[in-house]
Amino acid sequence: MEGAPDGDVRVVSRSMVRSAPPPAMVKGNGCRLPKEEVEVIHLTPWDLRLITIDYIQKGILLPKPPVSGDDLVNALAASFAHALARFYPFAGRLASEEHGDGTVSVSLRCTGDGAEFVHAVAPEIAVADIISSLYTPPVVWKFYSLNEVLGADAAIHQLPVLAAQVTELADGVFIGMTLNHSAGDGTAFWHFFNTWSEIHRRAFGGSTAGIIVAGDDLRDIADLSTPPPSLGRWFVDTCPVPIPMPFRTLQDIVKPFQRTTVQECFFTFSAASVKNLKSQANAEIAGTSATGATISSLQAVLAHLWRAVCRARRLPQDQATFYSVVVGCRGRVSGIPAGYVGNAMVFGRAEATAGEVEKKGLGWTAWLLNRGVASFDEATMRESLERWVRTPDFTYMGNLSSAGTALVTGSSPRFDVFGNDFGWGKPVAVRSGAGNKADGKATVFEGPEGGGSVSLEVCIAPDALARLVADEEFMDAVSLPAAGVKGR
Repeated sequence: MEGAPDGDVRVVSRSMVRSAPPPAMVKGNGCRLPKEEVEVIHLTPWDLRLITIDYIQKGILLPKPPVSGDDLVNALAASFAHALARFYPFAGRLASEEHGDGTVSVSLRCTGDGAEFVHAVAPEIAVADIISSLYTPPVVWKFYSLNEVLGADAAIHQLPVLAAQVTELADGVFIGMTLNHSAGDGTAFWHFFNTWSEIHRRAFGGSTAGIIVAGDDLRDIADLSTPPPSLGRWFVDTCPVPIPMPFRTLQDIVKPFQRTTVQECFFTFSAASVKNLKSQANAEIAGTSATGATISSLQAVLAHLWRAVCRARRLPQDQATFYSVVVGCRGRVSGIPAGYVGNAMVFGRAEATAGEVEKKGLGWTAWLLNRGVASFDEATMRESLERWVRTPDFTYMGNLSSAGTALVTGSSPRFDVFGNDFGWGKPVAVRSGAGNKADGKATVFEGPEGGGSVSLEVCIAPDALARLVADEEFMDAVSLPAAGVKGR
């Protein structure tokens, strides 16, 4: 974004925050307590297939707190430690074990070594620098630690599973969190974030009066509205635990991610705009072979994006293009407990030519996405997990982005982002870091106004993104930032 400062983000301190000793956990569900009393959580196929991509990186922009510097950071570190006590596996380390038969297994060891906690300052960066334009300034990527680190790197180099960075800005603060994707998915990520913010809000409110050290009990810690996590792992009955993968070492699984030049914009669709897109999509399929399907709000918004990105990329009419959308398995698969912290997601896929996406309209394109989600079948999913054990496959962002012809959307508008009030006001905005940023990555969030609004963080090649922002059909549905800046 021209005119926005790249800024100098200076790290003031970097420490390892450890949680209180975890309670004893019942054996089973992938958990084992060896003789040395280090609890071991074995990873599922859902976890293992994501060990080849970057950490999850999401964060919130908050208004200026009433305190700053060490007072602010010490209080946030104390509440972070207490949240970590509830999610104590996140204070552990991934470990790989090479077996004599040419296989390797990976587990999450609850060592209590801690999560990284970083304090940084960027006094030249203001809140408006981040939110006043559609374009996301590159400085946002500096608000996170463990940048461009693959999940497997945590086991190979003994890196933390979880990290948080508190960056003080000129008139606000950005709290960014980084989580190894094999340790948890977006649902688990925001579950932890919601727990942390509630603990801090209840303990400190808007001040740091009577700072409580990490080892003490925080007021109301036993009475959180955020539900407790379920820390065991869910396996299909026939799955071996741990899972032996047919590779000599963990390094054999890793493929270097060829990171291409991309740029990102943050688009928000008001509740009224989302309603209009949904109504249009459902009206277009009425009386067609797709009659009977009900297009959701999110499917209508993603179809609108897919059509516009095909135009922006100037894809040939006969060019195959596909859209991969995350489908959550919680509530769709029996046996997964409430508050499940592991990964529980698969990709639904829709495919068509660019010409079909353009000519057949919003409703038909949304119907393709609807079919991709509706095709989820629990029995088929269980069979795929069993098959994975025999022939494991892994997620590589290079494959998902598919050389500028595809889109992939993660996250969910159902995640409670704007409820993360740490005690001095609700978030102003949400932004993600450099993790898994490839040509065609779109991340969906709840919109800042609530009530059905949706935001999309879209990351594509710079020339295509410029054409997307200039596409009147697409932009007519988008709410411009407060400053009214449409371009750079």
